[in-house]
Amino acid sequence: MTSLPERQQLVERFNHAVASGARKAIASAEIGLSLRSLQRWTLSPVMQADVRTTTLRPQPPNALSEQERCAILAICNSPEFASLPPSQIVPRLADQGRYLGSEATFYRILKAADQQHRRGRSHAPHKHAAPTTHSATTANKVWSWDITYLTSKVRGQYYYLYLIEDIYSRKAVGWEVYAQESGERASELMQRTVLNERCAGKPLVLHSDNGAPMKSSTLLSKLYDLGITPSRGRPRVSNDNPYSESLFRTLKYCPQWPKDGFADLDAARSWVRDFIRWYNHEHRHSRIRFVTPEQRHRGEDQEVLAKRHVLYQQARNQHPHRWSGATRNWQHIGAVTLNPEREQQALKIAA
Repeated sequence: MTSLPERQQLVERFNHAVASGARKAIASAEIGLSLRSLQRWTLSPVMQADVRTTTLRPQPPNALSEQERCAILAICNSPEFASLPPSQIVPRLADQGRYLGSEATFYRILKAADQQHRRGRSHAPHKHAAPTTHSATTANKVWSWDITYLTSKVRGQYYYLYLIEDIYSRKAVGWEVYAQESGERASELMQRTVLNERCAGKPLVLHSDNGAPMKSSTLLSKLYDLGITPSRGRPRVSNDNPYSESLFRTLKYCPQWPKDGFADLDAARSWVRDFIRWYNHEHRHSRIRFVTPEQRHRGEDQEVLAKRHVLYQQARNQHPHRWSGATRNWQHIGAVTLNPEREQQALKIAA
């Protein structure tokens, strides 16, 4: 609720902005209020205070009396129920043939009496801040990596695929299959990948989830030595690492995926090696205008897309009656953003 002096100040700022040439909708948005609220405040010649602050509301007829409230508090604080939440108290009272109020009523009365607190080792829920937005305009600027299970023929036994992907080109720049998860293995893979890509000491962001290998001191120390900036998503939010999740889906839904599992570690490594070779050099990726990740990683995609555009223009000129509109869009994909802010997503949708 907005006090009368604050209302007057906000309306004065709004009127000043409109008099200076600003649009009403934009001015109200900058103030943080809807245009309808500002119009409602100025309906009368004299601005009125919020009546919700001055109105005396009658007590609803179904409200509990003070004696009933005290009885509920006494029950909750009794030795029999002091260690139980209302979700446990209300059913037990029902078993005794007693009804004092609903579960929600118990919670509401406890909260009003400042007795609704967490106890024991449980922590209060808290929101995790959204991960930092990173943008890649060329290859080897932002990498995403994760670990996924590879099933074996032995029930309960798994192999672990460590996979590093460049989000700009979608190329799998580094991978390895191990028999266990560890920060040491991840740090070794990271160093090999940086050396192979020849990007040591250059600005690079490595994004991952919150798994134990990703947060290990061994890996973090290696990233520091290599000049890589670590970035992590929110716990249990797979959408914060979408590129790795998407690549894992492509891998596991490949027609050649062994449904019965891998015979051994060497078999898993051999299969993944063939898949990565196909994915990087043959697979036309839908999110980069159907060029291969290797072509985009090397910067060859612009020439490929330009040739496609020329071909389609020639086809249209030869048979213009077969085209009802523009030719297919073979425009080069520019910057790629990891975890864009909601405002940016809304602008892209509107565009």
